[in-house]
Amino acid sequence: MGKGFFQVPTAINEPVKSYAPGTPERAAVTAQYEAYFNGSVDVPMYIGSEEVKTGNTNTMSPPHDHKHVVGTYHLAEKKHVTQAIETALEARKKWAQLTWEQRAAIFLKAAELIAGPYRAKINASTMIAQSKTVHQAEIDAACELIDFLRFNVEFMSQIYEEQPDSAEGIWNRVEYRPLEGFVYAITPFNFTAIAANLPASAAMMGNTVVWKPSDSQIFSAKVIVDIFKEAGVPDGVINVVYGDPVMITDTVLESPDFAGVHFTGSTYVFKELWKKIGNNIHTYKTYPKIVGETGGKDFIVAHPSANPKQVATGISRGAFEFQGQKCSAASRVYLPKSIADEVLNYVKEDIASFKMGSPADLGNFITAVIHEGSFDKLASYIDQAKADADAEVFAGGNYDKSKGYFIEPTVIVAKDPKYTTMETELFGPVVTVYVYEDADWSETLKLVDATSEYALTGAVFSGDRYAIDEATKALENCAGNFYVNDKPTGAVVGQQPFGGARASGTNDKAGSAQNLLRWVSPRLIKETFVTPVDYRYPFLG
Repeated sequence: MGKGFFQVPTAINEPVKSYAPGTPERAAVTAQYEAYFNGSVDVPMYIGSEEVKTGNTNTMSPPHDHKHVVGTYHLAEKKHVTQAIETALEARKKWAQLTWEQRAAIFLKAAELIAGPYRAKINASTMIAQSKTVHQAEIDAACELIDFLRFNVEFMSQIYEEQPDSAEGIWNRVEYRPLEGFVYAITPFNFTAIAANLPASAAMMGNTVVWKPSDSQIFSAKVIVDIFKEAGVPDGVINVVYGDPVMITDTVLESPDFAGVHFTGSTYVFKELWKKIGNNIHTYKTYPKIVGETGGKDFIVAHPSANPKQVATGISRGAFEFQGQKCSAASRVYLPKSIADEVLNYVKEDIASFKMGSPADLGNFITAVIHEGSFDKLASYIDQAKADADAEVFAGGNYDKSKGYFIEPTVIVAKDPKYTTMETELFGPVVTVYVYEDADWSETLKLVDATSEYALTGAVFSGDRYAIDEATKALENCAGNFYVNDKPTGAVVGQQPFGGARASGTNDKAGSAQNLLRWVSPRLIKETFVTPVDYRYPFLG
């Protein structure tokens, strides 16, 4: 299954469009946003060639305007999940046998559709469903998803080209077979690109998939399905179901043909999923592949030699873009006393300059958090910080859910480095700062490493190369993606493979060949050309 004479188009990162006033992309996305916002869509489940409508529906509303309904989606019963599994297994018979370049062509076409006619659609739907600014939608739903599709084709070709050596008289070759069974994809609300990539990466390697998107992302997931259908993904390769996550998961994990799960979501849910798989292990035909990226309590640590304005910008962007709802968002910050006031005042100035409101106004930098549950959780932690003696709300701290779920970007300064918001994942625009004595730099690195169960992303700011080297070594186990003099967000496919360890996941590095290797089961074939006819070896005489 090597790539032979086929030449894969070179994967290049998709350029980010500016959406500056007067640009054609700004006009296109604004018009599409208005069309979606003023329309109503009825989203079915997709099982094989069927668009399944159960009549049992939930409504979809933008987080920034939660009383406004933009559509409905249909909820699965257990029989629909079973049907999706059976359909995936039936589709596998042909899909797994399709030559790799035919699969590649489908997903390369999908990338071109997103880059062209679907760009405004997928960005506008992400702005509505997940309340992203146009820039955050562009770098996620358009550019990152395009990059995932193009680079994964390149990574797939590299995998297939990797073949063992052969000694004289024999030929060794490896087939990279899809897993025996089907893959279950569970995707989060926060990135449209992740929602598409988790089922697509498994499917690209020849697997068929049952996909459960987040209830909060179904509006933009519908556009992903439209793109995949137009690109030519055959019926039954990616089956989409919505509804009760426990029922859907339990039904999937009861199947002997369950072969793997591709997951992004909360640490607790992933651990419970792993436990259920373990409890069912005697049911399965094969040991399931478990790939997951979960939570983070991501850090920025500044050395006394750091540039205060650079640190402040890293905090403002790293903590507050997309309302802090990136698993890589900066959530805890360690500042040396000598520059802390300067950094904090710069951040306070930034927050005062932020415009907050609907993403329909392209001048807004902050929009709403995803739903009421998230809003209420964040508001409770902010209120607690206001009341606690060992914490101070330095900037922000306001919130309002009368129209949308708006949380003002908030900076908490904690006197205790183990204060609750230094340790608890909040997933919102709240960052907690601890100020340390300059002389305690080395001890502070130990504190950073020991404070959190997570190990996803982290950043060090320093103008001292010895300090950078010390931090890189001291913090090697507490961040799967480590940044020097940059914010801890914004991994680019093909440049910074993404994933963390500890409670942050299995660190299988989305955006690299390492992830795709999880979705194959290699078979070695050894062929001998002149076969022995006598068992006797020369040493026998």
